[in-house]
This record gives sequence, C-alpha cells and structure tokens, in this order.
Amino acid sequence: MLKRKIEQSLLEWKNTPNHKPLIIKGCRQCGKTFSVLDFAKKNYKRVVYLNFFENPDYAAVFSGSLEIDHIVMMLSALLGSAATFEAGETVLVLDEIQDCPDARTALKFFRIDGRYDVIGTGSLLGVKGYGKEPKSIPVGSETVIDMYPLDFEEFLWANGIEMPIIEMLKKSLEEEKPVPEVLHNRMKQLLLQYVAVGGMPDVVQTFVDTKQMDEVLRIQRDIVRSYEDDMVKYAEKKDKSRIKECFQSIPKQLSKKNKKFQYSVVKKGSTASKYAGSLQWIEDAGMISRCYNRSIPELPLDGNAEEDVFKVYMRDCGLFVSMLEDGMQYDILQGNLYGYKGAIFENLIADIFAKMGRKLYYFHKDSGLEVDFVIRYKGECTLVEVKASTGNTKSTKTILQHPEKYHVNLAIKLGDYNVGRSGKILTLPLYMAFLLREY
Repeated sequence: MLKRKIEQSLLEWKNTPNHKPLIIKGCRQCGKTFSVLDFAKKNYKRVVYLNFFENPDYAAVFSGSLEIDHIVMMLSALLGSAATFEAGETVLVLDEIQDCPDARTALKFFRIDGRYDVIGTGSLLGVKGYGKEPKSIPVGSETVIDMYPLDFEEFLWANGIEMPIIEMLKKSLEEEKPVPEVLHNRMKQLLLQYVAVGGMPDVVQTFVDTKQMDEVLRIQRDIVRSYEDDMVKYAEKKDKSRIKECFQSIPKQLSKKNKKFQYSVVKKGSTASKYAGSLQWIEDAGMISRCYNRSIPELPLDGNAEEDVFKVYMRDCGLFVSMLEDGMQYDILQGNLYGYKGAIFENLIADIFAKMGRKLYYFHKDSGLEVDFVIRYKGECTLVEVKASTGNTKSTKTILQHPEKYHVNLAIKLGDYNVGRSGKILTLPLYMAFLLREY
C-alpha cells in the first residue's frame, strides 16, 4: 500500500477541536477515495460511505430537509446497517460531492450539529460548465485541502527509500556537501524513473510491483483519455473541442524555445478571447499548473506577476511524458532525452514545486534575460535554473551582478551535478528540488 502525506493532514484535521466538515479536492484518480476510506476505517468506529458518481440516486437523500436527524433517518432507511450513526464515533464520507450540490450545502448543518464528522471528495468542484452548483456554498463551514498525485518524496517511499536516507540528503543540502556517490547515483536513477512514471497511484503501484513500462504507459494513456472524456462529457457544448485542443497542445507549447503559452499554437489564428476559458477549465480540473512571468524578481512573488504571460505545465510529469511519442520513456530511463530534454526537466521541477503547494513563477525580459523559476527560499527571493545538461547560467549571473536593480542575492542551479557552490550560485542535483521548502 502506498504511503501518502494526506494521511497526516487528515489526522491533524480530526485532532483539531471543533473541526469543520472537510473537502478533499484533486484531479481524478489521484487517490482521494482510497486515502479517505483507509483513514476513516482506521480512525472511526462507524463509516458511512456514499458515492454520488456511481449512485446518483443517493442525491435524493439531500433533496428535502437538510435537518441532520432527517438526513440520518433517510440514510438509515436507504442503506440499512451500512448507515449506523453514533455520535462522536461516525464519519460520513461523501465521494464525488460535486455530483450532489445539496450535500455540499448540508455541510453547514453538519457543522452546526457537530455530532458526526463529514469528509467530502471532489474532482471537478467549481469547474465551469459542470452544471451542478450548490444553492449555497457553505462558506466558513468547511475546510478544503488540495490533494495531488504522489510527489517525488512519496515516490521515494514507495520505492523503499526510508526517512534516514532523506535526512541524509537534507544534511548534505544544509551543509552544502556532496552526496556520497553510491546514494547520488541511486537517487539519479530514481529521479529518471519518477520522470517517466510520475505520481498517479495506479501507475506507481504497477511500476513498483512489475517494473513493466509498457503497462505503466498503458495506464497513463488510459488516464489521459479519461481526462479527455471528462472534457467532452462535462464541459459546456461550445467549449468541448477548445478545451481538448488546449490540453493536447501542451507538448507543443513546451517543445518551443520560448515556452510561453501561446493560443496561436493551439490553433492558428486563435486568441485568448476564444480559448482563455478553455484553459481555465483544464486548470480548475487539476490537470495543469500555470507558471506566471514576473516583471521583476523580488518579493512578494504574487505582487508583480503578469497575469496574461505564463507557461503551462502538466501537474504530473509522468502523464506529460505519456503524451509524447512512443519510446520516450525508454529514452528517459537511459538518460537520452534529445530535443525534449529542457521541456521534460522543466515540467519535472514544476511538478515537484506545485505538489509542494507552491505557486509557480518565472522571469523573462524582452532583452533576453530568462530564468526558469523564481521561488521564496529561506525567506529570500531565489532564482532557480533547471539545466538538463551543463547549460550556461548567463541570465542568472547577470541578475546576481546587479542586486541594486533586481534585489536578488541567491540562485540555485538544478542539474546533473552533485552539491556544490560557486559564489552566490548553489549547485544541486535535480533530485534535491523536493527539499527546497519555503521557509
């Protein structure tokens, strides 16, 4: 069984006095239902489970009175012994809650009543065109947690890398000392595997159990097809084809030298007025992350972001690789990445940063200055260059030479290196990106 960080978040929520009903948001197939039910069975005497996607008829329970005793009575009549409620010992799990807007509204009344815990999960909450909005979103009566596919650290756990090893990597980072060669080589190998496999739970479990990359690719492409099916099934009629076109253009967008998202690449002559809503739909469904350009690299990061200038990365690097041509996974595992090298490793770092909960930013000026990512690290604005090879850091060096203009004194170069430093530039292996916490 895969160990997930959401387990700790769920435990902290349960142990918080007077906690509100909880909503777990995340893209389809990222493991929400499994993690919530596993937690519920371990931590509650009674678990009542409703899946509104598989059983639309369950929605009728919430169509009348939302008084809690009435809901409990209706569930008991519908489910019999599978719906036994005991105050302080019961959790009600509402799976795919976006398919029952009235259940979302009912969270307010569960919060006021306080006898039973409630956890809802949702894949398309708030996605435009889904057509099922609650009459009243229970503002102030729910806690929302975002859940992602497995991040790189969770992937390491799944592959037998225990905390003492991760602590050793942290120590190397803190002391800026090289990682021992044997561990360094093993981590490089695991990183390439993560690039190809990504973090979708079914994909990771299949990889861990079988190491068969053809089966890994089949599952990944099935997931991508299911995402495309959602676009056709749930989006508004006028947007269906545009959403799919935006989604399928992502590999082309990232293979360009200038990786800024351009609507003209989606379809010749297309504009933001036609396609901006379609791209937003994909983002709201949790499939992609946007990385915004900043007019100047300084804190606060939100303050100088250019809302209409951005790159788009797949939220999961393995799914991104599965959208490329056949044979790419083999090339990655061999370290032969050819023309997609920069795009693949940039998407990898975007995957790692986004799953840490970071908003993504980069820096580009028409003069030619460009840095892949700009982050807050150790309280400072920090440049992050991603080098698939021994590429130069001309832009970074230029910026660091002019602190009076750019207000930056630290940069990190991620690539095929061990830990080291050259002046203001800290060199790190790509696999250490997950340790760059925002503190």
